[in-house]
Amino acid sequence: QVQLVESGGGLVQAGDSLRLSCAASGLAFSEYAMGWFRQAPGKEREFVASTSWNSDTTYYGEPVKGRFTISRDNAKNTVYLRMNSLKPEDTALYYCAAARRGAWHLRNYENDYWGQGTQVTVSS
Repeated sequence: QVQLVESGGGLVQAGDSLRLSCAASGLAFSEYAMGWFRQAPGKEREFVASTSWNSDTTYYGEPVKGRFTISRDNAKNTVYLRMNSLKPEDTALYYCAAARRGAWHLRNYENDYWGQGTQVTVSS
């Protein structure tokens, strides 16, 4: 059974930083592109970032470019999202995702697996 378990969310102030983690199990982690999406109340799920299996290729959503960094550790079956200069508009439930077909497909919502999400709340 595949599991993607996110952690690291919380309540922070604008300008702060957070690092999210997603621990994967039940899949050949190094064969999957990994990524993050987010969904704010009343809004559609939005692509945040994705990385290829070997970290060679990364994509970012426009709202987070230059502030967020995705990385992965294949030895630990974990993907990370470093979030700097957080803004109130970054407040959302953040989901981890896995896509066998690659980072480009992941950013187009062609995912094989989803996590349950971790809440990030940024106060002004």
